[in-house]
Amino acid sequence: MTLQAPTLDEVREAAPRVARAAVRTPLVPLNTESDARIYLKLENLQPIGSFKLRGAANAIALASWEHLAEGVWTASAGNMAQGVAWNARRVGLGCTVVVPEHAPENKLAAVERLGAKIIKVPFDAWWQILISHRFEELRGLFIHPVSDPAVMAGNGTIGLEILDDLPEVESIIVPYGGGGLSVGIAAAVRALKPAVKIYAAEVETAAPLAASWAFDKPRPAPYTPSFVDGIGGKSVLEEIWPLAKAMLAGPIVVSLRAIADAIRMLVERNRIVAEGAGAASVAAALAGKVGSRHVVCVASGGNLDSSKLTKILNGEIP
Repeated sequence: MTLQAPTLDEVREAAPRVARAAVRTPLVPLNTESDARIYLKLENLQPIGSFKLRGAANAIALASWEHLAEGVWTASAGNMAQGVAWNARRVGLGCTVVVPEHAPENKLAAVERLGAKIIKVPFDAWWQILISHRFEELRGLFIHPVSDPAVMAGNGTIGLEILDDLPEVESIIVPYGGGGLSVGIAAAVRALKPAVKIYAAEVETAAPLAASWAFDKPRPAPYTPSFVDGIGGKSVLEEIWPLAKAMLAGPIVVSLRAIADAIRMLVERNRIVAEGAGAASVAAALAGKVGSRHVVCVASGGNLDSSKLTKILNGEIP
């Protein structure tokens, strides 16, 4: 079945469901000398430190109790795992998460605190779950972290809030992991203000969207694990590619050094902690490739291990 982007009505209908779980995060200026006016959509301030709370809340709220009878599960390197676990605990459901073996321990510890069961598998096996939407060992409702219309609609509520707070926005830069965040935001924003451009920020160590964009079809890309663990994979999900190509203005690839510098700047200038994925959008904006006067960077999460943050503040790359 062809995956469809959420409609504006679906995003609007998701808003009250999301509001029961998530906070309306602020939009604040980045304290920088850049010629562009750069704003930060601070999803790192969500109760779990990530935007993933939104999509998970909407998906669980829309599911029937028959489908929820055996609990819920997801495949996630950390943030979606927390989003599903947090919402499952909120409504009294059992939750299991399948994670790649290199998932950061601070995120796994947070998942365990939320009462979810963790299953570790090799990265390739984990990635196959995202492709196939299947894992034979588990039953219950599978909430895909990317290719779930309800998840994308929940993510799209970020776009509604951005337009409410900054009607003059010209460009929005979104960290690109699987595409569910950027497509969800684009679905809402483009329906209300088609001239706004939505860019996808990727890290150089895992940039499959850029590789696919260059060939105008899904392509694999080299993948190297790094401290930027919330975005990037070996390939673009086939079902997301048509939506990303049609709705996004294009990818912006940034280096590990640029992301580390952006994390340090956010701490020093705005007193904000963002994880690697969350700072990728800021690094992309500071690269000057957008060409807009009013730019919003989605700081998608703030779940950065303290030891890695210490190295970054000392000028190192973890």
